[in-house]
Amino acid sequence: MRRSLVLVALAATSMVALAFLIPLAIVVKTSAYQRALSEAEKQANALTPALLITRKPQEIRQAIRSTRYGGQQRLAVHVSAPSATYGTSHITAANLQDAQNLATASTLERPDGVVYLQPLATSANGIVIVEAFVPHEQLTHGVLGTWWALAGVAIGLVAVSVLVADRLGARAVKATRTLAEGARRMGHGDLSARVQVLGPPELKEVGKAFNAMAERVRHLVAAEREVVADLSHRLRTPLTALLLDADTLGRGPGADRVREAVQGLEREVDEIIKAARSGLEPDTTGVDVAGVVRDRLVFWSALADDQERPWTIRGADKPAHVPLARTDLTAALDSLLGNVFRYTPEGTRFAVTLVHQADLVALVVEDAGPGITDVEHALQRGASGGGSTGLGLDIARRAAESTGGSLHVDRGPLGGARVQMRLRRL
Repeated sequence: MRRSLVLVALAATSMVALAFLIPLAIVVKTSAYQRALSEAEKQANALTPALLITRKPQEIRQAIRSTRYGGQQRLAVHVSAPSATYGTSHITAANLQDAQNLATASTLERPDGVVYLQPLATSANGIVIVEAFVPHEQLTHGVLGTWWALAGVAIGLVAVSVLVADRLGARAVKATRTLAEGARRMGHGDLSARVQVLGPPELKEVGKAFNAMAERVRHLVAAEREVVADLSHRLRTPLTALLLDADTLGRGPGADRVREAVQGLEREVDEIIKAARSGLEPDTTGVDVAGVVRDRLVFWSALADDQERPWTIRGADKPAHVPLARTDLTAALDSLLGNVFRYTPEGTRFAVTLVHQADLVALVVEDAGPGITDVEHALQRGASGGGSTGLGLDIARRAAESTGGSLHVDRGPLGGARVQMRLRRL
């Protein structure tokens, strides 16, 4: 932006300067030419009194030498009767004859200058032609210096305009960069990001609008956190009731599994309340996908055995660290496995596979159920064909995208749905 403003100012000022400079240069040259011819005319007219009162060659020569042009050998007198020339002549006989025939003042161009011819009628000498020679350097005297002065003024004006445009551009660019930095900070989660209101009036309005928007977002996020925390806290009462009911189940694998599930749910509620209250970013220092898969399959295997579901796990013997919090990865995997148990009949086979690649690891959950009929609809947040919340696949998708990966749903080799969470490695 700053460079563009400077280039526009440079082009516009240069065009304006040239539009004035070229005519002025022509005027200066013409003025110098006319001034030189006017001086030649004055020098020729200075001989008129002497030529009108004398016929003597000696007196005519003396009159020529008394003038400045005569002292510089640039003045001559041509007498027709008798034919004679006094002083230093720069024309030919043919030129002289043409001047006598013309009988009026004229100029004659020569390679080395201009000759001014002034005819004069006298009673004693007939037609007298006074010749004044102006050399080329006299015709252009002072022109070059004036041109350089005009060029200097034009360059100065262009430089000043470019400097002014650069300062204005720097001011606008600084304000724009400030806005960009504020937007970048807010995009990274810094809700306290504000920008300094500066620059042109339009950018000042943008800065004020940005600060107002940031303040509004901060209030909305704070309110949302409070609502999440309050709703999560309200779950404590039914959780307490579940824990009391679980204690009445006695001992056994089923009772222990129920108590473990309720305790896990309570831990998740505590984490939600803590995150909502603090407003801190989740821990994304990294987690081993293989470890999480092994741990969660231990939990889900008990329910799979009760429902006589054959299951396999592959690729979980090799570690794969991804930039994701353990709780987020656990929630995503549980949502995918929960969908298998919820939407496929008992006894349906499922498999969990880790596919290791150079820069990512694919967590694949597939089953032998009926599959997903409308994949596009299923991937929409809140969309469900089975009466659920419709958030399971969206939780997995957001977890995958937070690492720079993606989520893909299609039909797998087992015949049912295949969900692939492609997670970028650390």
